[in-house]
Formats: sequence, structure tokens, C-alpha cells
Amino acid sequence: MASSIRVRATSNGDITEVQALIQHPMDTGLVKDPKGEVIPAHYIQQLTFECNGKDVFVADWGTAVSKDPYVKFSFKGAKKGDDLKISWTDNKGASDTTTAKIA
Repeated sequence: MASSIRVRATSNGDITEVQALIQHPMDTGLVKDPKGEVIPAHYIQQLTFECNGKDVFVADWGTAVSKDPYVKFSFKGAKKGDDLKISWTDNKGASDTTTAKIA
């Protein structure tokens, strides 16, 4: 199965910039389908980015985050060639993990 995470991480000296797009429905549990049935809540609860054994970004999310969330941030302490591990877990127990090389 293909990963639901697309990521690009680039290092420019001391700063690494990360951009990630995560495919996920992020349903709030408050919306009805065309038949009038409530669509159950289904959203990412935790998103983690790890580099060299350390968490560099952790997000605890709820239902307020939109479908297919996009995340962009920068951090210090990595270099070109390092691995960046990205993982998420949702409220139904599903998860995904991918690793990207910092360019």
C-alpha cells in the first residue's frame, strides 16, 4: 500500500525546512452524508516528525483540522542525508509511517 504521506525536507545550512501533505478524510462527526446519516468522526490524533532519534515536531489534533492536512515547519540540528521519520495515528487506530531523506 502506498503511503498517505508526501514529504519534502531540504537543508540549507543550519535550518531544515519540511513540507508534508497527509491524505486523510479528517471527518468531524458532525456532517451528514446525502442520505442524512451522520458520518462518524475519523481524524488524525497525533502527528510526529522525528530526526536523529529526537522529536522535532509533534501535533495533537482534533476535529478542527481540514481534510488532507498540509504542514510546513523548520527546525535546526539536521543535515543533508539524515532521515526524517513521519508518522500519524488516528482515532480509529489506523496509522502510517514514512521516512524521507533530507536533501
